[in-house]
This record gives sequence, C-alpha cells and structure tokens, in this order.
Amino acid sequence: MVESTREIVGGKTEHETRFYISSLAPDAERQGEAIRAHWGIENSHHWVMEMVFRDDECRIRKANAPANFAAIKHIAANLLRHGAGKQSLRVKRRLAAWDDDYLAGLITGK
Repeated sequence: MVESTREIVGGKTEHETRFYISSLAPDAERQGEAIRAHWGIENSHHWVMEMVFRDDECRIRKANAPANFAAIKHIAANLLRHGAGKQSLRVKRRLAAWDDDYLAGLITGK
C-alpha cells in the first residue's frame, strides 16, 4: 500500500491510497523505486500519446471505436519509435504522412 499526498494549483492538497501486488521482498526502498519507475514510464507514455497523437482532442467516443483507435495509435507509436532516424516522433509521423517510401519503410521495418 502506498499513501501519497500532492499539492494542486490553488493550494489544495490531494490524498491517494494505491495498492500493489509484488513479488519483491518487503523492502520499502526497493518497492518505492519500482513504483516510481512504473509511474515514470506510464507518464512518459501518456505524454507521447498526447503530444504526438493529440489524444485528448480525439472525438471518437462510441462503442468499441475508442479502444480500437487507441490500439492503432499504439501500433503507430511503436513503429515510429523503431523507425530509422533520430528525429522526434512528431517529425517521424509527419514524414510518414508526406513520404510514401518512408511510411513503407516504417511498416516493413527496412
């Protein structure tokens, strides 16, 4: 169990309790590192989806469409991550939209 407190803009505080199941030994320091690492990855993932794919602006809301579209966006993000070049994901996405050869290379892995 992890109890956390954070201050929100406007001077308000928010308290939250989260529960975790782990095979780690009962060592608070090690467990804390694992939990922080998990949230660091999770926050990074959400930031990428918002900045590259503008997730919050997506208007797809009916039936299975949101889950299906999210899966497609995750596949696209993974293809972009493994694509050639050192450009940002946003630049790689734009290149894929403009250049059919670059898009084909992303899809085929060449």
